[in-house]
Amino acid sequence: MSGHSTYEPKSGAAKWFEARLPIIGLTYSSFVVFPTPRNLNYWWNFGAILVFMLAAQIATGIVLAMHYIPTSDLAMGSVESIMRDVNYGWLIRYLHSNGASLFFFAVYIHMLRGMYYGSYKEPREVLWILGVIIFFLMIAAAFFGYVLPWGQMSFWGATVITNIFTAIPLIGDPIHTLIIGGFAVDSPTLNRFFSLHYLLPFMIAGVVVLHIWALHVPGNGNPTGVDVKSSQDTVPFHPYYTIKDFFGLSIFLILFAWLVFYVPNYLGDANNYIAANPLQTPADIVPEWYLLPFYAILRAIPNKLMGVIALAASIGLLVFLPWLDTSRVRSASFRPIYRQFFWIFVATGIGLGYLGSQPPQGGYVIAARILAFYYFAHLLIVLPVVGLLEKPKPLPASITEAVLAKSAAKA
Repeated sequence: MSGHSTYEPKSGAAKWFEARLPIIGLTYSSFVVFPTPRNLNYWWNFGAILVFMLAAQIATGIVLAMHYIPTSDLAMGSVESIMRDVNYGWLIRYLHSNGASLFFFAVYIHMLRGMYYGSYKEPREVLWILGVIIFFLMIAAAFFGYVLPWGQMSFWGATVITNIFTAIPLIGDPIHTLIIGGFAVDSPTLNRFFSLHYLLPFMIAGVVVLHIWALHVPGNGNPTGVDVKSSQDTVPFHPYYTIKDFFGLSIFLILFAWLVFYVPNYLGDANNYIAANPLQTPADIVPEWYLLPFYAILRAIPNKLMGVIALAASIGLLVFLPWLDTSRVRSASFRPIYRQFFWIFVATGIGLGYLGSQPPQGGYVIAARILAFYYFAHLLIVLPVVGLLEKPKPLPASITEAVLAKSAAKA
């Protein structure tokens, strides 16, 4: 290990405060001298990027909430007023709307990195489960937020998604009525969704604290999947990874700035600039891009109840990934067969995303059913079977040995 916290307060006031609330020492030991594997690559940058994006979403969301009016008559007008009348309101709104897309983009990469390198395996099961909970809360927050502009896509998206609860026997209709606040999507629905959209980011922040805490108990995973065996395997988090994270975040912010300043509506839907009209249904009702894979799974099942179950299972099964994967080797770098299936799984997710944006008819439905079948087959069949039958490559004796071997190969 790189060592324990060496923080010692210098002034009398600092010593007094530290003796009563050692938050500075905790921060120092957790984010300055915390021993971190020396071989982390740039895929590990997305943890820091996600923390930044969450803070940005909360900050911009608070400002937007000061001016937003959650009623069906005034919602769209208040959004337009934010864009035109509030100082830099256009910037704040575009930061928030595009920030949601980049938040999901980063979280998908973060989750796929965890799946590739086996970051969910023992002793990091709770860390992974907390990550899945964060992902679920993000989906809920994104859905509630998408309804708030009260355009055509907002209204009909809320109508379609809330209607899936009616498929649940016995309790479905009461739950549907409770969620929308009546018998049709209207002002009570908007008020509820605004309240939940405002609340959920703070819940996410709370779970993120637990997520980071759960990370600091066993420590970071690493690309080799080999446990830390000596102090030579680690370096202090600062300055090595603070600088690396800052560089990765800077690159990410260039993409963010390009979206906000050059193509702020590129990821949106033009129909959402048309006021909500319950009497006119859009030709195609689709959610934001980051929810399209799950929407494709929902539509691929002809039975409404089974579609809802498949939708819930597509996320819920991720909780059990630490136990579905039977291999004792963490990293896919040493699992040649699993690595091929992993990339097929990634392609499946991208394919489902595309099919979710297409009309639910003809070949699109057939393709969605095939990909949805593989999605579940990967989790329930491929992971357990490949883990038992695959013969992995030899693992390095230590992280240091892997780093030195890589350096020698480059030389």
